[in-house]
Amino acid sequence: MAFISSGYNPDKPMENRISDIGPQKFDKFYPPVIAENKGKWLYHEIIKPGVLVHVAESGDEVYTVRCGGARVMSVTHIREICEIADKHCDGHLRFTTRNNIEFMVDDKSKVDPLIKDLESRKFDGGSFKFPIGGTGAGVTN
Repeated sequence: MAFISSGYNPDKPMENRISDIGPQKFDKFYPPVIAENKGKWLYHEIIKPGVLVHVAESGDEVYTVRCGGARVMSVTHIREICEIADKHCDGHLRFTTRNNIEFMVDDKSKVDPLIKDLESRKFDGGSFKFPIGGTGAGVTN
């Protein structure tokens, strides 16, 4: 009965069939400012280690705060990362190819509160959960 209530028609089993189950197209999840300026970026600057600004032809800016991640992460840690992204970045973040985490914001005024939040999160032993760096004169993952 579950199939019938979901709209499955046993007389036409191929009707409305999803044939390719897998990850959705990545650009569907871009932050709005990145989607609007795709391919139109003029330059980027490293403001300080771990903090970059990207400037588009339109004058739009995206600030990226990069922090160290781990190759293997627990679900609890990933949930904390998502909580930070929801709180400061409208839910947007990016994992780099070297497993670092990039939090992206569209306004310079959002950078300092994000950095303060990241620096306030520590493991029980006292080390940073999200060490900021990986760009410029900084240590990478």
